[in-house]
Amino acid sequence: MATERSLILVKPDGVQRRLIGAIVTRIENRGLKIVGMKMLNVTPELAGEHYAEHIEKPFYPLLEEFITAAPVVALAVEGPEAISVMRGMMGTTNGRESAPGTIRGDYGVSRQMNLIHGSDGPEAAARELGIYFKPEELVDYEPTLGEWVCADDEK
Repeated sequence: MATERSLILVKPDGVQRRLIGAIVTRIENRGLKIVGMKMLNVTPELAGEHYAEHIEKPFYPLLEEFITAAPVVALAVEGPEAISVMRGMMGTTNGRESAPGTIRGDYGVSRQMNLIHGSDGPEAAARELGIYFKPEELVDYEPTLGEWVCADDEK
């Protein structure tokens, strides 16, 4: 198993609904490590960089309006297969269709206001982390409980 890093955003609806703590708790309880965290306002320019592949699509103006409407919390999350683990924790895009026990399944009922973003693959994670974090904003550390999360051959 590969140790991976993923960008996670608690989107404006998650911030406004005061779900930051609940989401961070789920990430930490799962055994993933937060190596970067900050709150910021996404500007139209930052939205365009992050969602570059969607700019020409008809839904992009609504996406930009939503992501720039209120602050987000950007997290850099690390752990064994962190990308797929987080995507499983998030649930499907539409909260109405997400399974109970997932973040969207427990807290969401919308397709657009879906609380959280997570990188969908290693290339996207590297690109997105570079958009939201400078290298010096990411912290390498070994949690004291790390040896109790998974075996050495799984890291």
